[in-house]
Amino acid sequence: MEQQVLGRTGRLVSVVGLGTWQLGADWGEVSDADSRAVLEASLEAGVTFYDTADVYGDGRSEQAIGAFVKDHQDAGITVATKMGRRVDQVPENYVLASFREWTDRSRRNLGVDTLDLVQLHCPPTAVYSTQEVYDALDTLVAEGVTASYGVSVETTAEALEAIKRPGVASVQIILNAFRHKPIEEVLPAASAAGVGIIARVPLASGLLTGRYTKDTTFAENDHRTYNRHGAAFDVGETFSGVDYETGVKAAAEFADLVAALPGDVTPAQAAIAWVWQQPGVSTVIPGARNPEQARLNAAAGSVPVLGPLFRSDVRDLYDTYFREAVHGRW
Repeated sequence: MEQQVLGRTGRLVSVVGLGTWQLGADWGEVSDADSRAVLEASLEAGVTFYDTADVYGDGRSEQAIGAFVKDHQDAGITVATKMGRRVDQVPENYVLASFREWTDRSRRNLGVDTLDLVQLHCPPTAVYSTQEVYDALDTLVAEGVTASYGVSVETTAEALEAIKRPGVASVQIILNAFRHKPIEEVLPAASAAGVGIIARVPLASGLLTGRYTKDTTFAENDHRTYNRHGAAFDVGETFSGVDYETGVKAAAEFADLVAALPGDVTPAQAAIAWVWQQPGVSTVIPGARNPEQARLNAAAGSVPVLGPLFRSDVRDLYDTYFREAVHGRW
């Protein structure tokens, strides 16, 4: 597994990490045993970066990772958590007292004194341009509560605002073959500022695996059922905000492009590799619900550089199916 420096954290992390939303909730039921098996398989496959949040299963994901890291203290693991989604989404809640409360809870869940990286979890847009927010985060760093801080964003405009701040170590943003705008606007600015990029939703909630059809159904407690139209949170987090049936059709064409590549690469692996090979991306965080998925995803970290023809074809696919619908939204 290749490794890269995660922006201003200074930490070396695997180019393919693990997103652990699914280990907490919102992707159907995942047992504690299955959760641990996914974590172990990912580490064995070379993953050293794990992304979680205090809201995933109301702390369940953090607790699972904390126990896992405790058993692998010499493995060079970096854990990034997120905070802010357990309260009403108003700027007034994003103050030092709240940050202390939220990070204290995450430190207990993870079993650590100092968090490796804490990220604001897609807060209201006004938060990104409020200097007092960054002053409060700087205070947490000075006090040793967290080693670094970053932001998770929904839009490129939010990312660009955060990148201006000297204390921001990383920006987490949706980036995949169906979401290209960050490539044009965010990655160059982040590279120039030395800010790391954590790319999430690389498989567009599974669409880019090529396994779904227009008739595929998901569990009632899976966000791919209840948030398909943005009823619970930003619709861009579910299927990358694209129309499901259009996504299925485009994913089939993506799989055809992958089939023409040399070697034995799956559509999911090509989709993940396409993301981490974008200049400026530090790591990409696909999720996995079982050990086999974790191993296959991690193998994307050693996929040879995808050639210019493939990259051009992926851009054409985006232009054909998605640019008009999503490019202006996020």
